[in-house]
Amino acid sequence: MTERTIHLSRLDHDRLKTLIDDVLRSETRDVEHVVALANEMRRAVVLPPGEIPGDVITMRSRARLVDLDTHEVFEYTLVFPQEAEITTGKISVLAPVGTAMLGYRIGDEFEWEVPTGVRRLRVDALPYQPEAAGDYHL
Repeated sequence: MTERTIHLSRLDHDRLKTLIDDVLRSETRDVEHVVALANEMRRAVVLPPGEIPGDVITMRSRARLVDLDTHEVFEYTLVFPQEAEITTGKISVLAPVGTAMLGYRIGDEFEWEVPTGVRRLRVDALPYQPEAAGDYHL
Protein backbone atom coordinates (compact mmCIF):
# COMPACT_ATOMS: atom_id res chain seq x y z
CA MET A 1 0.00 0.00 0.00
CA THR A 2 1.36 3.42 -0.93
CA GLU A 3 2.23 5.72 1.96
CA ARG A 4 0.14 8.85 2.00
CA THR A 5 0.95 12.20 3.45
CA ILE A 6 -0.55 12.55 6.89
CA HIS A 7 -1.65 15.78 8.57
CA LEU A 8 -0.93 16.82 12.16
CA SER A 9 -1.87 19.93 14.06
CA ARG A 10 1.05 21.90 15.48
CA LEU A 11 -0.31 21.23 18.99
CA ASP A 12 -0.49 17.45 18.41
CA HIS A 13 2.96 17.47 16.80
CA ASP A 14 4.51 19.28 19.76
CA ARG A 15 2.78 17.05 22.34
CA LEU A 16 3.75 13.89 20.48
CA LYS A 17 7.36 15.06 20.18
CA THR A 18 7.42 15.58 23.96
CA LEU A 19 5.94 12.09 24.46
CA ILE A 20 8.60 10.58 22.20
CA ASP A 21 11.41 12.39 24.01
CA ASP A 22 10.06 11.33 27.43
CA VAL A 23 9.75 7.66 26.45
CA LEU A 24 13.19 7.57 24.85
CA ARG A 25 14.73 9.10 27.99
CA SER A 26 12.97 6.62 30.27
CA GLU A 27 14.05 3.56 28.25
CA THR A 28 10.71 1.83 28.76
CA ARG A 29 9.32 -1.10 26.82
CA ASP A 30 7.51 1.34 24.50
CA VAL A 31 10.67 2.32 22.59
CA GLU A 32 9.75 0.22 19.53
CA HIS A 33 6.32 1.87 19.35
CA VAL A 34 7.82 5.33 19.81
CA VAL A 35 10.19 4.76 16.89
CA ALA A 36 7.20 3.81 14.71
CA LEU A 37 5.38 6.99 15.79
CA ALA A 38 8.47 9.13 15.10
CA ASN A 39 8.70 7.63 11.61
CA GLU A 40 5.06 8.49 10.93
CA MET A 41 5.60 12.05 12.16
CA ARG A 42 8.52 12.56 9.77
CA ARG A 43 6.19 12.38 6.79
CA ALA A 44 3.53 14.65 8.28
CA VAL A 45 2.35 18.02 7.05
CA VAL A 46 2.09 20.13 10.21
CA LEU A 47 -0.61 22.82 10.27
CA PRO A 48 -2.03 25.27 12.82
CA PRO A 49 -5.00 23.62 14.61
CA GLY A 50 -7.50 25.93 12.91
CA GLU A 51 -6.27 24.82 9.47
CA ILE A 52 -6.58 21.07 10.01
CA PRO A 53 -9.23 19.69 7.64
CA GLY A 54 -12.26 18.29 9.46
CA ASP A 55 -11.81 14.83 7.95
CA VAL A 56 -8.35 14.15 9.46
CA ILE A 57 -7.78 11.88 12.48
CA THR A 58 -6.05 14.01 15.10
CA MET A 59 -5.37 13.31 18.76
CA ARG A 60 -8.60 12.74 20.68
CA SER A 61 -10.58 12.25 17.46
CA ARG A 62 -13.20 9.51 17.46
CA ALA A 63 -12.91 7.53 14.23
CA ARG A 64 -15.11 4.86 12.70
CA LEU A 65 -12.94 2.29 10.90
CA VAL A 66 -13.95 -0.59 8.64
CA ASP A 67 -11.85 -3.74 8.30
CA LEU A 68 -11.49 -4.22 4.54
CA ASP A 69 -11.28 -8.01 4.83
CA THR A 70 -13.94 -8.85 7.44
CA HIS A 71 -16.12 -5.71 7.03
CA GLU A 72 -16.14 -5.40 10.83
CA VAL A 73 -16.68 -1.84 12.06
CA PHE A 74 -14.68 -0.34 14.95
CA GLU A 75 -14.96 3.04 16.65
CA TYR A 76 -11.85 4.28 18.46
CA THR A 77 -10.82 7.50 20.14
CA LEU A 78 -7.11 8.21 19.61
CA VAL A 79 -5.53 9.23 22.93
CA PHE A 80 -2.21 9.66 24.73
CA PRO A 81 -0.93 6.52 26.52
CA GLN A 82 -2.01 7.60 30.01
CA GLU A 83 -5.62 8.02 28.77
CA ALA A 84 -5.89 4.65 26.99
CA GLU A 85 -8.75 2.37 28.02
CA ILE A 86 -9.52 -0.36 25.51
CA THR A 87 -12.89 -1.21 27.10
CA THR A 88 -14.16 2.27 26.24
CA GLY A 89 -12.52 2.37 22.80
CA LYS A 90 -9.70 4.74 23.81
CA ILE A 91 -6.64 3.61 21.85
CA SER A 92 -3.14 4.85 22.66
CA VAL A 93 -1.24 6.58 19.90
CA LEU A 94 1.60 4.20 20.83
CA ALA A 95 -0.54 1.12 20.05
CA PRO A 96 0.13 -0.14 16.52
CA VAL A 97 -3.38 0.74 15.31
CA GLY A 98 -3.16 4.15 17.02
CA THR A 99 0.09 5.02 15.29
CA ALA A 100 -1.26 3.65 12.01
CA MET A 101 -4.46 5.75 12.03
CA LEU A 102 -2.92 9.08 13.09
CA GLY A 103 -3.22 11.78 10.44
CA TYR A 104 -5.30 9.83 7.93
CA ARG A 105 -8.50 11.18 6.37
CA ILE A 106 -11.99 9.87 5.79
CA GLY A 107 -11.78 7.46 2.85
CA ASP A 108 -8.08 6.68 3.38
CA GLU A 109 -7.00 3.08 3.74
CA PHE A 110 -4.11 1.96 5.91
CA GLU A 111 -2.60 -1.24 7.20
CA TRP A 112 -0.49 -2.47 10.05
CA GLU A 113 1.06 -5.76 11.07
CA VAL A 114 -0.59 -7.93 13.70
CA PRO A 115 0.57 -11.33 14.97
CA THR A 116 -1.72 -13.11 12.48
CA GLY A 117 -0.71 -11.03 9.45
CA VAL A 118 -1.74 -7.61 8.18
CA ARG A 119 -4.95 -5.73 9.02
CA ARG A 120 -6.32 -3.38 6.40
CA LEU A 121 -8.68 -0.63 7.51
CA ARG A 122 -10.51 2.27 5.90
CA VAL A 123 -11.43 5.47 7.74
CA ASP A 124 -15.21 5.52 7.34
CA ALA A 125 -16.22 8.55 9.45
CA LEU A 126 -15.09 10.94 12.16
CA PRO A 127 -17.97 11.38 14.61
CA TYR A 128 -15.74 13.79 16.56
CA GLN A 129 -12.60 15.74 15.81
CA PRO A 130 -11.46 18.37 18.36
CA GLU A 131 -10.30 20.88 15.75
CA ALA A 132 -13.57 20.70 13.79
CA ALA A 133 -15.48 21.22 17.05
CA GLY A 134 -13.29 24.21 17.98
CA ASP A 135 -11.85 22.30 20.95
CA TYR A 136 -8.26 23.41 20.41
CA HIS A 137 -7.39 22.97 24.10
CA LEU A 138 -7.81 19.18 24.10
